[in-house]
Amino acid sequence: MYRNKIQTFIFLSFLLSAFTSLTFAQDESRASKTWNVQKYDITATLPQNETDRYLNVKAVLNLKNVGNTPASRLTLRISRSAEVSAVKINDAAADFTKGEEKIGAGILQRIILRTPSVQQNGSLTIAVEYKLKIDENSGLNAISPDGAQFLPLSFWYPTPNSWYFARGADFAPFNLTVISSNRANVNVVSSGESGDSASAKSQISFNQKLNGQPFFVAGNWDNISINGVNVYMPKGAGAEEQKRANELAVLVNETKTFTAGLLGTAPDVPLKIVSVRRGAGFSGGGTIFVDEGVFRRQKIDSQTAMMIAESVAKIWLGNAVSVGGDGFGVIREGLARYLATQFLESKFGKDIADVERQRQRIAYTAIVKRDSALTVVSPLDDYYFPAVANKGAMLWRLLAKKVGQAEFFNGLRTVMKDGSLNLAELRAAFASHKDFIDYSFDQVTDINLLVGLPQIIGAETKIALRNTGSSDAAVIVNATTANGENLSAQTVVAAKSFGEVIFKTNNKIIRTEIDRDKFYPQTDYSDDVAPRQFDESDALLVIKRAFDKQDYVSAEKNARNVLLAMPRFDEARVHLGRSLLAQAKTADAEKEFQTVLNETLPTARSLAWANVGLGEISLKNGQSANAIKYFDEAVKTDAEYGATLAARQGRTKLNSAAVIEEGIKTFFAQFDKAAVSNRKTDIENLLLSGEVSKFASGITGQTEQWQTKILQIDKIDSNNVLIESSLNIKLLNREPESGIAVFRLSRAGNSWKLSGVEMFEIR
Repeated sequence: MYRNKIQTFIFLSFLLSAFTSLTFAQDESRASKTWNVQKYDITATLPQNETDRYLNVKAVLNLKNVGNTPASRLTLRISRSAEVSAVKINDAAADFTKGEEKIGAGILQRIILRTPSVQQNGSLTIAVEYKLKIDENSGLNAISPDGAQFLPLSFWYPTPNSWYFARGADFAPFNLTVISSNRANVNVVSSGESGDSASAKSQISFNQKLNGQPFFVAGNWDNISINGVNVYMPKGAGAEEQKRANELAVLVNETKTFTAGLLGTAPDVPLKIVSVRRGAGFSGGGTIFVDEGVFRRQKIDSQTAMMIAESVAKIWLGNAVSVGGDGFGVIREGLARYLATQFLESKFGKDIADVERQRQRIAYTAIVKRDSALTVVSPLDDYYFPAVANKGAMLWRLLAKKVGQAEFFNGLRTVMKDGSLNLAELRAAFASHKDFIDYSFDQVTDINLLVGLPQIIGAETKIALRNTGSSDAAVIVNATTANGENLSAQTVVAAKSFGEVIFKTNNKIIRTEIDRDKFYPQTDYSDDVAPRQFDESDALLVIKRAFDKQDYVSAEKNARNVLLAMPRFDEARVHLGRSLLAQAKTADAEKEFQTVLNETLPTARSLAWANVGLGEISLKNGQSANAIKYFDEAVKTDAEYGATLAARQGRTKLNSAAVIEEGIKTFFAQFDKAAVSNRKTDIENLLLSGEVSKFASGITGQTEQWQTKILQIDKIDSNNVLIESSLNIKLLNREPESGIAVFRLSRAGNSWKLSGVEMFEIR
């Protein structure tokens, strides 16, 4: 009750402060929009030199009054860093005022306008000219000599309804023109059809006909077309990287075909995969950002596969068909995740999909006791994505089971025909399941399904069940006998009630489980099994907790118990291998690590740790060449700080010589000298614009000693490398320190610049 009151207060306070025309009722008009964007037309000009940190923009918005009354006031929201110079309404200069809007821990800038009265369904055009300063690069916005990146969540363009609007942000068709004086060396990518301007070779335009949010990224890639999918690979990609690119393109096309079979004809939009340093996981209108490390890995990892499948599903759910209204996230995120998981099941098998569903449950149970109903959860909430995506995916799977998959997708396609989709329409389409839908979307999760120990009575065995929730649960109860026989029975456990199943056997049942396929979102999954194995819903956490305490015997035992129920759960298997290795059970550990590498769709973390484990085993066995190979693979996987550090430390023990380019030697000689000079400009001259400014500030004016010894060089692409070094330093009023540091260098013209500090293990 308390969390619901707090959530409602936050939700209502946000709406009152953020939007200009809201009406409150018990229906879909509860938090209606006043203005809806019909189209964006944006021209963005990148700076012409490295010292210029401004993006100059002219944004034209075609708006429609979708409220219930005439409107004469408009508020646009944009980044605080935007310096607005002029606004026009219907081509006439307009006065405006500025304000601030607190959004969670952040602040947006408001541009407030009085407009001529616009009747309901009437339109107007707003043109805003401004420049946007980027002090420090991030995954949301960046300006560098070798590229740029501007994503919607940087709020780089003005719009009435920001991403935080509780009933959905603005999505609309857009024209985007990017002007760059460096087009010879930098490519620009966005979504939609693209083409160079015939009159100006320095600019490129994109026409996105579907609903979208404007964005672009600029960089230097190798661009290849694979079966209609444009893949922007790291520059200078080798054979293995090209192989990954081909696999990614195949995955996109297969997901597109699968989704079209469920949701109807595929929207006509160019498909693009873009390698990025930061911002991986973003997608919009058929353009998908993947981490640059994906191309260097041994195989596609599970997170990348899921992200691609979800991104393709969103071409239907949000781009071709607009998604909005209360609880829009459970459609845009939750339904997309359900479809993506169904695709994995169709391509890789149910056991692989079940592992992915296990990951979704783990993510959801972490927030289940503090979430809110899906119709009122807001993007302001830190549990927004774990709730709408993971619980949402479970609910759509359960509804499809109740309705029947064919009927479920028939109903979905029917509702989507008008080009829009919201929960109110879906409630009407599946009205025969009203009680279930109302509970699922309007209430917090309160179901906990429990199964009791078997009781033998004559020739039968009874098993008690319980449902603590407010909705009936139709479940399958599974039982395993001492001789390995598997039994199952189906029953309905009424809301807030008890039940039982009876197996006509007097064979000893050693294990029972309720809802084996875990259709129902629950507050606790640990009591689904009797006898109980763990006291946590997150079985992986139980393994890790023992491992972190260096209780490797318990970690091994817990991992084996998890793998009995889910043998394809690669994270559990990696911990089993690491626990065995810590106990010097080398042969068994090697077998487990190799099994992980042979998995169809492991996580990137599992790939990295399996390679680290095999590298350590090879090192112990005196197989230096194999050890280097495995450690190199772990470094290239670039999945987790701990795994990468362990691989680098293992590689250092082998003292393998690195081939060092003279330009890199020169750079570090200059950097060592600049660091001890304590002159800020000397250091800044060696930095890539917009990068590592905090690191530079931390050493400027207080460095007494700085000596870099290059140990290894790992190539990212033709213009970026990672330099692993041994560092000896002494800062003012501190003892001398030493250790491993990993620096990222980027080529800027004919010289190298420091663009990142990836690791700094200096003690």
